[in-house]
Amino acid sequence: MKGKIPSHFGEVEISERVIAEYAGNSAVSCFGIVGMAAVPMSGKGLARLLRKESYHKGIDVRIKENKISLDFHVIVAYGVSIKAVAENLMESVEYRISQFTGMEVDRINVYVEGVRIID
Repeated sequence: MKGKIPSHFGEVEISERVIAEYAGNSAVSCFGIVGMAAVPMSGKGLARLLRKESYHKGIDVRIKENKISLDFHVIVAYGVSIKAVAENLMESVEYRISQFTGMEVDRINVYVEGVRIID
């Protein structure tokens, strides 16, 4: 489903992929986030770090009744507080997505798929 923003000229539709790309770029700018993770379809095995052009593959976007729900699959930096990093990501992304789309963010879930040591 696409997000819809009414206008006096008509309607603006925003695809889930556009929201996922913007959310991915917003997420990796947060402290402690190394990158987005691609999770194997089986749910087993190692998650791999995605390149910038594929960040959207690490995010599931759902739009229901013009409210956005996001699931982030991330890799965090070694030695950081996962709780603090996740809360920072949630607050930052919620603000940025609501400003970007004009839509309400209903829910953000963060799934930590890996840890990486940063030099």
